[in-house]
Amino acid sequence: MEIGIFTFADVGFGEDKVAAAQRIPEIIEEIVLADQVGLSVFGLGEHHRKEFSVPAPAVILAAAAARTHKIRLSSAVTVLSSDDPVRVFEQFTALDLVSQGRAEIMAGRGAFLESFQLFGHSINDYTALFEEKLELLLALRKDEPVTWSGRFRSPLHNVIVHPRPVQKLLPIWRAVGGNPESVVQAGRDGLPMALAMLGGKLSQFAPLFDLYRHSLTQHGHQPQPTAISVHGFVAPTTREAADKYFPGDSAIMNSIGAERGIPPMTRASFDQKILSDGAYLVGSPEEVANKIVRMHQLFGHQRTLIQLAVGSMSHRDIMQAIELLGSRVLPLVRQKISLASV
Repeated sequence: MEIGIFTFADVGFGEDKVAAAQRIPEIIEEIVLADQVGLSVFGLGEHHRKEFSVPAPAVILAAAAARTHKIRLSSAVTVLSSDDPVRVFEQFTALDLVSQGRAEIMAGRGAFLESFQLFGHSINDYTALFEEKLELLLALRKDEPVTWSGRFRSPLHNVIVHPRPVQKLLPIWRAVGGNPESVVQAGRDGLPMALAMLGGKLSQFAPLFDLYRHSLTQHGHQPQPTAISVHGFVAPTTREAADKYFPGDSAIMNSIGAERGIPPMTRASFDQKILSDGAYLVGSPEEVANKIVRMHQLFGHQRTLIQLAVGSMSHRDIMQAIELLGSRVLPLVRQKISLASV
């Protein structure tokens, strides 16, 4: 089991808000610590809103690559619908070269729509843009000439993008929410799948993994790794973890929810999310480890990504959580999974 973390580089709200010039160096320090304590991956999400501070993840990840040695560095996600696949491939090839083979792309349609206007695209083409651009991105990563045409950009004829990455095939994951159609498409394309779990009960997500694996088989692909992306936090005790995580998490979730007519998160509804069948991973090292193992039993996934930094969560608390994930949670998870497989 790989355990990693991801962030959207939240800067918080109101009096608790921090400047991007403060948050970005903090993120790099968090990536360095995650590498030192043995976490497997760090993901950085692309957003174009005032609540977040990273519109260009590859730039920040490259800065961290120069100070790390083993940890894999991924977008979480690249909003491919409003980007150019050639530039995306070039940027993550550059990251792969800086990191000497540790770059990944997590491609998704994104939860927000601001980038469509910024880069001159229509949201009416939301799905078609993503599918066409993913097709081109997958073609570009093959070490062979690409001849391609589509609706949304000029065609390519007999093109190989240079330089090439260190990795023979730059890893591309398809990030999906709870939409069964997207899950099926991930299987159709033979891509690893990262499933975002933002709420609800664990049991409701298990059928999506079955659907994905069925789609892989149906389209003639070999088994691929799967990942889950969840909100979570770890502290010495579950009460401390919940008390620290709730203010920032509820602030950002309620801000987004207000835009979409979603009822506000209360402390009672938050506490439901961290119960045994809730989708949040918030608790002591032992409780978080036990829940990751339970998720593994339900989903059979290979990677767990935890969003520690939300809203106004302090850098000091995030650093403590990273330390606990590496020193306490990771060994427990691997021990328990190893014993269960005997």
